[in-house]
Amino acid sequence: MQNKGTFTDFLFELKRKNSLVDIVSNYVRLEQKGSRFWACCPFHSEKTPSFYINEEEGIYYCFGCKESGDVIKFVEKMENCDFMDAVKILADRAGLEIPTTDDTEESHKKRQLKERVLSALDFAYKHYMENLYGKDAKKAQDYVKLRKFTKKELEDFKIGYSKDWTDIVHYLTAKGFTETELISAGICAKKNDKLFDCIGERLVFPIFNSFNECIGFSARALEKTEFAKYKNTAETIVFQKGKVVFGINILKAQKQQQLLDKIILVEGQMDVIAMHKSGFKCTVACMGTALTKDHIQELKRYSQNIYLCFDNDGAGLKATLRAIEMLRNEGVNLKVIKLSGGKDPDEVLQNLGKDSLQQMIDEAKDYMEFLLEYYQSQYDFEKPEEKNKFVKVILAEIRKLGDETLFEPYLEQVRDLTKVPIDILRRNISSGVHEKVKEVAEKMPTVPTEKGDEKALKFILASLLHKKSYVDKQIDYSKLLEGFDNYLDIINQNLPLSFIYDDESTANDEFLLELVNFNFSKYENEEQKYFNECLWKIAEQNLKKEQSILNEKYKISEDMNERVEIAKQLGKIAKQLQSKSLEEYYARR
Repeated sequence: MQNKGTFTDFLFELKRKNSLVDIVSNYVRLEQKGSRFWACCPFHSEKTPSFYINEEEGIYYCFGCKESGDVIKFVEKMENCDFMDAVKILADRAGLEIPTTDDTEESHKKRQLKERVLSALDFAYKHYMENLYGKDAKKAQDYVKLRKFTKKELEDFKIGYSKDWTDIVHYLTAKGFTETELISAGICAKKNDKLFDCIGERLVFPIFNSFNECIGFSARALEKTEFAKYKNTAETIVFQKGKVVFGINILKAQKQQQLLDKIILVEGQMDVIAMHKSGFKCTVACMGTALTKDHIQELKRYSQNIYLCFDNDGAGLKATLRAIEMLRNEGVNLKVIKLSGGKDPDEVLQNLGKDSLQQMIDEAKDYMEFLLEYYQSQYDFEKPEEKNKFVKVILAEIRKLGDETLFEPYLEQVRDLTKVPIDILRRNISSGVHEKVKEVAEKMPTVPTEKGDEKALKFILASLLHKKSYVDKQIDYSKLLEGFDNYLDIINQNLPLSFIYDDESTANDEFLLELVNFNFSKYENEEQKYFNECLWKIAEQNLKKEQSILNEKYKISEDMNERVEIAKQLGKIAKQLQSKSLEEYYARR
C-alpha cells in the first residue's frame, strides 16, 4: 500500500496543478456563468448544457445523466483508464513524480512486464511499417494497391508487413527484449525450441488502445493458406479481444476535435479502413468477436448515438439482432443501417460509392423500426397462426422498451400491419408488463425504512459537508443523526469534496454522492430557516420514536415506581414536542 499521508499530500498537489476547468476544456467547450462553468455533457447526448463544474471544490456534476467526479475521475472516464493510469496522465502533465509504493514484489514485476510488453509492441509495429516499403515486400505492396489504400490510410492505421518468420525475432532481440517478453507480448511463439513470428508473411494491422499504445496485431494472409485468412495475436496482459475496439484511438481524436456526432459499428478492420478512406471517420469494429459489455462501455464514452452496420448476410443479421439486445437498455440512441449493393460496407463503397452509402446512413432505422420490419418478413400474415406468432413476438419486443409511454406508436404500426384492434394489443401488452412488474417486485428485497425524514436528513448532511455558514457548530450532530456516524466521520475530516472520489468505498456510495452534488439553489435565501426546520424535523422524529417505546414499556410494566418514572419522561417529551426546543432536546441526551 502507498504511504497514505504522503499520497494524500501528493493528490492535493496533483489537483492543485491540474485545474478541472483546464482539463475538461480539452474535451468539450465550456461556457462560464457566474462562478460555474457549463457544457453539454460528454457522457450523454444533449443539446442544452446540463454539465457543470464547481471549480472551487474541484468537482463536476451532470443534472441529466447524474455523472459526477473530480479531475481524476473525469480523466478515467474520458481516457477509459483506471485510477492510477489517470493519476499518471495528470502527473505527467503537471511534471510531478508519483510517490513510490510499497506494493508486493509480484505486482511490481507485473507492472514491469506490462511496460516491457508495450515497449516491444511499439518497436514491432514501427518495424513492420518500415518493412512495407522494402524491396522484398512486393506481395504486400501489390495487395495494398489492389485495395487502393493511399499513403494516408497506411499512416493513419500504421499498416505494416511481416516479411518472414524470423525477421521480427532478430530485430527485437537485438533491441534487448527477452524470449519471455516477446512471447508475453503475443508477437512471437516457440516451436522446436525456436522463436518465430506469430503473424509471419502477412499484412499487419496494429491494434491500438485509446492511449494510442499498440497492444496487439491483426494480420491478413497474402496467399492461399490452410490457416485462417485473418489472424489476431494471442490475448496478453495488455490485449483482450472482448475489450478492444479497432479504431478507438482515431475515434477519440475525432471526439477531442468535437467532430463526432455518431459511431458506426462494423464487423472488421478492412471495413473500418474503407469507411475512413471515404470520409466516415466515426467507424470502428470489434475484433472479430461478438459485442460485449466492455465494448459498449468503451463506445458510450465517446457518443450516445450508435449505428450498426454489419454485413448483409445471415451472420450479419444474427450479429445485428444480438447487438440490439445488448445495446437497447444502455441509454444509447441506437439505429441500424440497411446495406444494399454489397455484402459489407467495403463492397458497397466499391460498387456504389460514398454518396450511396451516405444515403443509407441517413435512412438508418431506429432499432424498433428495424425489428418490426425484420419480424414482418419472417411471418406470412395470410395464415392466422403465423400472424398470431408475429403479434406475440413483436409485443414482447415492444414490452422491452420498459416505459409504457413509448409503446403507443409501435402498437399503432402493429395494428396497421395485422388489423388486430389496438385495444386488444394494449390489453395484451399491459398484462405482460404487469406480470413482469409483479415478478420483479416479488424478487426485490425489503428495504428498511430510512431513519428520520429523508429530505431533512439529506439537507442537514449536505449543509455540513459543504460547510455552509448557517450550520450551528455547537450542536452534537452525532446525537441528532444517530446511525450516520460514517458520514459524519467523512465530514469531520474536512477534506476537499473532490477527495471523496479518490476512495473506492466513498466514490461508489450513491447516498454520499447525492450529498456532494446537492442542489441548494431551490432553497436560495431560505437556507438558514430550512436548516433549522430540518433540525427540528429529525429531533421530532427521534422524540416520537422514543415516546412510542416508552408507551409500550408503560403498558407492560407492573412496577409502580417504574411506571411513575416512565410517565415523567413521557411528560418531558410531550413538552419538548409542544415547545419545539432543540436546547431541551440536547439537554436530555
